[in-house]
Formats: sequence, structure tokens, C-alpha cells
Amino acid sequence: MALNTPDEGKLTTAIEKQTSKVPSGCYLTAALLAMAASLTLKCFKRGRSALFVGQWAAPFLIMGLYNKIVKTNGHD
Repeated sequence: MALNTPDEGKLTTAIEKQTSKVPSGCYLTAALLAMAASLTLKCFKRGRSALFVGQWAAPFLIMGLYNKIVKTNGHD
């Protein structure tokens, strides 16, 4: 089952082509680095910055999930 349906536009297709080129491990690494950076900032008493950077982990993991779906289901 391909992700590209007649309802999808050129922008979606272009995004899928680009995201499928990125190795899935990159997103996991980015999430882990964000968590490590957040912990480091917290240790240096930079609480607000730590919270800001720590919130990056979830979007990185969601992008990795999207990447996996695109790779599994294919794209045109």
C-alpha cells in the first residue's frame, strides 16, 4: 500500500522523497542527544533551557516514526 494517493500533492511527495533518504538512526540519535543536552543544562542550573531542549526529543521521535512509515509503505 503506497502512501501516495490521488489526494496527496506535490509537496507531500517531495517531503516523502527527502525524508526517506535520512537513516532512521539519525532521528533516534537526535532524540537521545536532546535528552543528554537537557540533562546537562539541568545540571548547570539552566532549568528553563533544559525544559526547552528536552521537549525536542518527542518531535525527533515522531519524525523518525514518519520516516519508518514512509520507508515501509513506500513512496512514488
